[in-house]
Amino acid sequence: MNFICKGRLLSLNVVKYFRCMSQLGDLGSGAGKGGGGGGSIREAGGAFGKAEAAKEEEYFYKKQKEQLKELKTHLHDEIAFHEEQIKRHQEAIARHKEGVKKLENQ
Repeated sequence: MNFICKGRLLSLNVVKYFRCMSQLGDLGSGAGKGGGGGGSIREAGGAFGKAEAAKEEEYFYKKQKEQLKELKTHLHDEIAFHEEQIKRHQEAIARHKEGVKKLENQ
């Protein structure tokens, strides 16, 4: 996603999709039960597989939370930028109207 802010092109890497998985069994419970395919530890199942699956879910939860925070910050910056632009445009309109008045009075 690209944004132009104060004459600069900004790039913001925002993940636009949420991680959704359909599970037939518990995460990390072994291959073929909805938790497999994530490496040898997860495929083996058991406590280690469940712990690995929990760590993975925690990682994606924190990553998503961080990305949403960055997006919120960026949007607040965009709002402030556009409010400043509105102020400048309103000042320019007032100057132009004053110039038109001066020309009409001549």
